[in-house]
Amino acid sequence: MLRCETFPVGPLSCNCSLVWDPEAGTGVVVDPGDEADRIAARVEALGFRVVALLHTHAHFDHVGATAALQERWQAPALLHPADTYLVEGMDLQTSLFGMDSVPRPELSPLQPGDVHHGLTVLPTPGHTPGGCCFHGQADGCGLLLAGDTLFQGGVGRTDLWGGSQAQLEQSVREVLYPLPDDTVVVPGHGPLTTIGREAATNPFVRR
Repeated sequence: MLRCETFPVGPLSCNCSLVWDPEAGTGVVVDPGDEADRIAARVEALGFRVVALLHTHAHFDHVGATAALQERWQAPALLHPADTYLVEGMDLQTSLFGMDSVPRPELSPLQPGDVHHGLTVLPTPGHTPGGCCFHGQADGCGLLLAGDTLFQGGVGRTDLWGGSQAQLEQSVREVLYPLPDDTVVVPGHGPLTTIGREAATNPFVRR
């Protein structure tokens, strides 16, 4: 059975998730946004080998530690190709937020429907053109790593590079809300929630 552990990293408190198989001794890191040494120390404490670094999208607060961890582990960094331009413009991203420059990782393409370590890639454009979520089973329940597509009581902003409110609402309604209501949602920032709760009460997008 897969396990999942999530903790916030960096000044914008991006939720970084570790998903691993204790029996196989392998796992993935999702959205390593900052604090590479802290993430690596937690992986070492849990005792698994990282086989991939997965990204819900390419805003700097979700990829800030990727290059350092990729160098440390020699693991592929996977991102939807539609967000590649955001990595190419990383210095612009960080400068607009008054943040330090972020090293650019070497990227491999992430495609809708791919399965990486038990997590299926769900395309959810809107917050960014290449935004994705990861869906699977962990800790005995359904799990959705939602990035900045869906939050507890909110959705991702669409006023940044390539954002689209219409696409975001379509992604939430047509891709995420059909998932079982008891699916645990790990958003890109903030507390966990469930699909059922958001479908019934989210003030921005209802089922």
